[in-house]
Amino acid sequence: MRTRFAPSPTGPLRLGDAYSAILAHDMARAAGGEFLLRIEDTDTARARPEWERLIFEDLAWLGHAWPEPVRRQSDCLPRYDAALDGLAARGLIFPCRCSRADIRAALSAPQEGVATEGPYPGTCRDRRMADRQPGDALRLNLDMAVAALDGHLGAFVDTGPEHRGRHRVTKARLAASHGDAVLGRKDIGTVSYVLASVLDDADQGITDVIRGADLYDITFLQVLLQRLLGLPTPVYHHHRLIRDEDGRRLAKRDEARALRTYRAEGATPGDIRRMVGLA
Repeated sequence: MRTRFAPSPTGPLRLGDAYSAILAHDMARAAGGEFLLRIEDTDTARARPEWERLIFEDLAWLGHAWPEPVRRQSDCLPRYDAALDGLAARGLIFPCRCSRADIRAALSAPQEGVATEGPYPGTCRDRRMADRQPGDALRLNLDMAVAALDGHLGAFVDTGPEHRGRHRVTKARLAASHGDAVLGRKDIGTVSYVLASVLDDADQGITDVIRGADLYDITFLQVLLQRLLGLPTPVYHHHRLIRDEDGRRLAKRDEARALRTYRAEGATPGDIRRMVGLA
């Protein structure tokens, strides 16, 4: 078994992050496996070295250890570009110039002959990669992707309390939740979380992915990409979310729930485990 914890260095780790990290660490240790740390730092506008340093400090304080070197997504951009190139060569992605406002307007007033199924209206679906312009998003053509797999989109196993069982990926579900999903903006060196994490998990031999139930829906799209790219599908474990007293999911801006705050107030790693229901 090989698990991973893959935070973004865009703010302090919170109780919910600690819960994911502890579950991944304990699961690997119980199985005699390996726990990896990965830094997902492709959000260059918000990622900060000081947040990365704090991640290392918080995890070490929790008693976690991991092999070096740590994989950073910012070091892997050529790998992601190569995957995008491969999808482009197969005619599975297209450039899209639509802004969010354009998409909202098109969905609220669909035009004749333009697909409106799902969260993207298909406005740029007929554009060729040779026509892409700086700033264009690169979107997956869902229809072409499904056709490339002859409709055999795969399935995944989830052991989480809310979605336990084996789940089949279907075009209808993908269309409703993702549509022609954005995979990156190659000209400015950015890649979507969904594609980068799929490639990272395969490259690192991750067998089990432990993460919050809020990422359950994205798993269907990731399995589709794994099938398209010939990559293995890990076992997924979507755990409950850690919420505040009002039932709201904890946000990164909630400094009161940050691990560094609890550390400064004298909490112990055992206290953190009790707070998230693991002791």
